[in-house]
Amino acid sequence: MSLSTGSAERSPNVLTPSSDTTLVARQAGGKGRNLHALTAAGFPVPRWSVLGLDVFEEFRRDAGLEEQLAGLLADGWETRAEEAAKEIARLIETAPLGARVADAIARAHREAGGGTVAVRSSGAEEDGERHSFAGQFDSFLGVRSLADVTDRVRRCWASAFSARSLRYRAERGLPPGTGGVAVVVQQMIDAERSGVLFTADPTTGRTDRHVVSAVWGLGEGLVSGAVDADTVVLDAGTGQVLSTVVGDKQERYDAGPDSGCEVTPVADEQRAALALSDDDLARLHEAGVRITEHYGSPQDIEWAIADGTLWILQSRPVTTLGAEPVGELRIWDNSNIIESFSGVVSPLTYTFAADTYAKVYESYARALGVRGEQLREVREWTPHLLGHIHGRVYYNLFHWYRMVRLAPLYPLNRRVLEKSLGVAESISDELADTLHPFTPRPGLRGRLSRLRRTVVFTRRFLTIKKSVETFHRDFYRAYAVFNNVDYDALPGDETYRRFRRLQRELIEKWGPMQALDATILLSVGLLALLTRRWLPDAPEWFTWAAAAPGGAVESAEPAWKLRELAARARTDADLLELLERTPDDEAHQALRAAGHTEFLAAVDAYIADYGYRSPDELKLEVPDLYENPGGLFTLLRDALRETGAADAADAEDRGGQADAYLDQHLRGPRRFVYERVRAKARAALTDRERLRFCRTRAFGAAKRMLRALGRDLARAGAIDRWDDVFLLRLDEITGAYEGMIVHTGLRDLVAVRRRQQDADRDLHAPSRFTTHGAPYWSGNLERAGWTHGPAARSGARELHGTPCCPGVAEGPAVVTDTPRDIGGGILVTYRTDPGWVAALTSAAALVIERGSPLTHVAVVARELGIPTVVQVKDATTELRPGSRLRVDGAAGTVTVLTDPPDATPGTADNAGSAAAGTATDARTAGTVPPTGDAGTVPAPGEGESAPSAGDSGAALFTGDAGTAAPAEGARSSADVTPDAPAAAAAADVTP
Repeated sequence: MSLSTGSAERSPNVLTPSSDTTLVARQAGGKGRNLHALTAAGFPVPRWSVLGLDVFEEFRRDAGLEEQLAGLLADGWETRAEEAAKEIARLIETAPLGARVADAIARAHREAGGGTVAVRSSGAEEDGERHSFAGQFDSFLGVRSLADVTDRVRRCWASAFSARSLRYRAERGLPPGTGGVAVVVQQMIDAERSGVLFTADPTTGRTDRHVVSAVWGLGEGLVSGAVDADTVVLDAGTGQVLSTVVGDKQERYDAGPDSGCEVTPVADEQRAALALSDDDLARLHEAGVRITEHYGSPQDIEWAIADGTLWILQSRPVTTLGAEPVGELRIWDNSNIIESFSGVVSPLTYTFAADTYAKVYESYARALGVRGEQLREVREWTPHLLGHIHGRVYYNLFHWYRMVRLAPLYPLNRRVLEKSLGVAESISDELADTLHPFTPRPGLRGRLSRLRRTVVFTRRFLTIKKSVETFHRDFYRAYAVFNNVDYDALPGDETYRRFRRLQRELIEKWGPMQALDATILLSVGLLALLTRRWLPDAPEWFTWAAAAPGGAVESAEPAWKLRELAARARTDADLLELLERTPDDEAHQALRAAGHTEFLAAVDAYIADYGYRSPDELKLEVPDLYENPGGLFTLLRDALRETGAADAADAEDRGGQADAYLDQHLRGPRRFVYERVRAKARAALTDRERLRFCRTRAFGAAKRMLRALGRDLARAGAIDRWDDVFLLRLDEITGAYEGMIVHTGLRDLVAVRRRQQDADRDLHAPSRFTTHGAPYWSGNLERAGWTHGPAARSGARELHGTPCCPGVAEGPAVVTDTPRDIGGGILVTYRTDPGWVAALTSAAALVIERGSPLTHVAVVARELGIPTVVQVKDATTELRPGSRLRVDGAAGTVTVLTDPPDATPGTADNAGSAAAGTATDARTAGTVPPTGDAGTVPAPGEGESAPSAGDSGAALFTGDAGTAAPAEGARSSADVTPDAPAAAAAADVTP
């Protein structure tokens, strides 16, 4: 394979608008060719120059890199893209720069104006008709000095060989040789407004539409997805505005004082206003028509407006167009469900969860009096409340609107549902009105049917406390029967019969308890409404603190008990030393051998009480503390350092802040009404926390049974290993014991699914997307953004989220997808689940990308007094492990104070570079365990989102839900922590 692009004797080219067209075509790469064509056609393009392909060729030759690159990209490169990319980046970024190449870079900077510039990769094959390579190569904005320009040029060269670019090539059958990479150096425009113009709808493929996206400032916030942009759809022929969506535009990006971008908040009036005027839209439409005519195909155009001038920054073909999608529209969203079922989920976990949902919500409909043909219609959609796309679990969102409509007050409840789930955007009123749980009956009969359901619901709403107490008592009576059995000692068919009985007696009876979800939706929603009207100046964290569960929170007990264990251990030097030096999986036996019987009894008591409460506790393939007690010692070692959360007194004082605020600002009849609504919300949320433990234990008992069935099937020879059972669907296990399948077929299914899961783990999964018709086909997932590789950083220095628990903390970032080795640092994660609670006492502060203020972990964080910010978009992408952060839990801000030693601040780092080379996409982590006996299967790292606030209809069986602003964006998380003791020493917490 040859990487050469030309003769060794040719001088390196610096191309400009006056360069010969033939030379530009040969040397400028895709972006450079397009800039030359746009300038020649008379479009307003900022000053630019291009370091030709031969500049990189000369650099490679002079530095002696040719043989090394060829070796790294030899046969089999597809299987080692990540390793090859890292080594190539190291070689390019550290190799010496020859005098002629350095002079060419300086000339390119001068030709672009010599001031602040953008430095962009321009691959030889980029922006082609078939392969755009969009987003595959690096670009850097706001680059000021020649030294910084030189550094960014090197990184552009390296990005042509990034893991992301190599995977793009492998997926399309392209060779790894890039043909070279040019680099554009372009004058930065001090943009007032920027954006992208598609001269065909990139989602539907319709060429009679132009789609404009716009933000304030530079377009980096839009391109990276960090800023919620305005979207305007224009008629392609006339330019008439067909639809307008005003984005939040909460931040703007501008060139910073040093190289890179500076992010600042946008004033409220600008956030609420459309960034573009009618004249701007008219000019954009005209430019779009002309550029499309010039190229002869629909274009993806980047533009900026400064001092009244519309600048065209670049244009490339839209390569994703296809036939307009047909078939049933579905919206898939992971906003809340990801707390319970994160990452790649096994087929057994998914089918068990889907079956449970179907049974629970059919039971809920019956509890509200739905019967006959209406109940049959409900059964058509309850089995499909969840989707399983490339191993990830999503809400099939329209069905959740149908579920909410079973109860009265649908217009209010659907709005609260959207906030409680934390979905990124609301559906339109017109669409919402078309979603019914069953065909509405006309006339008097229909009104009587709705009245009957309203009466039944009202009775359940008013008596929910009694219903919960009854359910709680009956649950634990039945649970004791199911839990105190050694299922491995039973014949497999007997275990199977007991599993079916558990489904009937524990799970199916959960349906009426969904009235608790509706109670939370109504009471928390009304509390938020009263807060906005009567306390308009209340801080953002106030509503969530006011609605926090009243009294002791049962879910916080594991955290307090763990602190008690740690305090006990610290009083015995020998015990402390043993715990610190013994591997987690050997600690239990070591305690016994050393004679620490009293402490061992306390450990066993903790496991007996909370053994099912562990990370990813609802995923059947992940062992709990009963099966793998080593996980408890991992958490305990962190707690031994006596760092992180405030003590109980601090937490109690923090919880009284809402009361103090009310005492100052609300009195008389309004205070009376407010407290009545608040009491209902707090009582319901307290009951939710109790039922969540019931859910944990029900799933734990089912997990034990299904693992025993796996061992039985392995002994029978139906599968090769007991843990292959997780790669079967629940209906296939049923078929194995009911005589409905051929046993020998199970091995083949396991092999196929294992290969599929290996492929699924490498995919970047969007948090929300739409499909038409069969989801996997017709380009649905390609349009939705299912891609390989992690997201790139934008270099933002301050992130904003939803305030959850007030307080200020400073410390090193511990960016992780597993609750371990926190060591008093600031825990930054994509998502959490209830099993993380015990680890919270080791954190100085919490930053959660996909959470909301009433999630399970957020509720417990307030109980523990830990400063917390949730719904921090791109937190696990932007925040580097080891960065020193300042978290303000009242303001909802996360500020980067200092970067880790290897970081370059203010740049859009390549996610595949050394800076982020250890990052793990939160949505790609696999969860089917490796081969092993019971009790030895390690819990794999998962990095998906904590959902939302109170409890929606989904909450008892999926995640936490409640009333909160929408959660946004899904990004990668890094399982890398700083040295734990150092982290502990460096953290500083201020209430």
